[in-house]
Amino acid sequence: MSFSVNTNIGALNAYNALAKINAQTEKAQLRLATMKKINSVADDTSGYSVGKKLEAQTLVQKAQLNNISSAKNYLSTAESALQQINDKLNQIKAKQTDAEDPLKDSAAIAKDIRTLASEIDSILKNTDINGAQLLASTDGATALTSPSFNVGGASFSVDFASDTYLSVNALSTAIGTGGLTSATDNTVLTTSVDTVASNVRSALGRLGNLVQTLDSREEFLTAAIANNTASISSIFDADMAMEQLNATKGQIGGQIATAMVAQMNSAPQQILSLFR
Repeated sequence: MSFSVNTNIGALNAYNALAKINAQTEKAQLRLATMKKINSVADDTSGYSVGKKLEAQTLVQKAQLNNISSAKNYLSTAESALQQINDKLNQIKAKQTDAEDPLKDSAAIAKDIRTLASEIDSILKNTDINGAQLLASTDGATALTSPSFNVGGASFSVDFASDTYLSVNALSTAIGTGGLTSATDNTVLTTSVDTVASNVRSALGRLGNLVQTLDSREEFLTAAIANNTASISSIFDADMAMEQLNATKGQIGGQIATAMVAQMNSAPQQILSLFR
C-alpha cells in the first residue's frame, strides 16, 4: 500500500459516493414534491412516451364525452317537440271523430283542427337549440344542415327535418280554408294525419335508437377513460411511501458520507508522524 499526499484517492472516492447519494436523495425529494416519479424524459424515456400518448388519448375521449352530452341535449329537445306534436295529432284525430256527430258544428271543429295544425307547424319551425333549427326551417322550406357529433370513432349525424320523417305543410294543405263539410274532407284529413303521425312515430323510434347508441358509447368511453387514467397513474405517479423511505435513507447516508469525506481528507496527516 502506498501513501500519497498529492492525490488523496480515498477522499475522492468518498466524495464520489457522497455526490451519488446526494443525487439520489434530491431525486427522491423532487418526486415527493411533485408526487410524480417521471419529472423529465430522462427519468423514463419509454414510460414518458407511452404516458403522454395515453394522456392525449384521454383528452380526446373526454371531449367525445362532452359531445355525447351535447348530442343527448339535442335529441332530448327534439324528443320533447315530437311528443308534443304526437299529442296534438291525437287531439286532431279525436276532433275528427267529433265532426262525424251530426249534432256537432263541423265548421267550428275544423277551426279547432286548423289551430292545432298551426301549433304543430309552429313547433316544427321553432324548435331549436343554441340557435340551430332541429325539425324544420323557420320558413318551412329551406333545407336544414344536419349537425354532426364526434362520439368516438365515428361522426354522429342527426336529421329529423327530411321528408322521410316530417311534412310541415301536410296538415294545413289537407284542412284548407273550409270546414269538414263532407266525408271527403274528413277522409283527406285522415290520410294526412295518419301520414304525419307515422312520420313522427318513425322519428321518435329513430331518436330512441340514437339515444341507445349514445348510451353505449358513453359507457365505453367512461370505462376507457378510467382504464387510461389508471395506466397514466401507474406510469407517472410516485410511490410516496417508498420515496419518503428513499429520501430519509439518502439524508442519513449523506450525513455519514460527509463524515467519511472529512476523515479521508485528513488521513494524509498521519504521514507527518514519519517526519518527527
